[in-house]
Amino acid sequence: MPDWFTSLMQLLALPEVGLSTVFVVSLVSATLLPMGSEPAVFGLVKLNPELFWPAILVATAGNTAGGAISWLMGVGAHRAVDRVRHGKPTELRALRWLERFGPKACLLSWLPAVGDPLCAVAGWLKFPFWPCVLYMAIGKFLRYLTMTSALLWVFPGGLPF
Repeated sequence: MPDWFTSLMQLLALPEVGLSTVFVVSLVSATLLPMGSEPAVFGLVKLNPELFWPAILVATAGNTAGGAISWLMGVGAHRAVDRVRHGKPTELRALRWLERFGPKACLLSWLPAVGDPLCAVAGWLKFPFWPCVLYMAIGKFLRYLTMTSALLWVFPGGLPF
């Protein structure tokens, strides 16, 4: 491995830098950008086992903040479309089934591929912000806890690369 890459990885693994990196990566990965944050969380925890709970909580906070941003983007998109369409309803029938679940549907925000757009759809449907954020946080916390624990179980000794 090149020396610069090794140095960068060591810097990002430092507890004072690693947690902020996990936050930013988790936040960005919760937007509609295709990115995963689990490797960053796993890497930090693998190098610093004492940071298991802080990393899980920071990743949850970052990912939930990203979900909240997606929710706000959904509200903004809905308002923009309503202005263009002069207030005519814009919801599709396919989205109506989400309305039955309301903010609880945000529990599924942890799912790959559909979870992040789900947060934007919740905003589009104008679900209440704070209940959505609460359900997002619960789902994302359980994902990080499960994924990181499973990865540590699968790769108990040393890094897999």
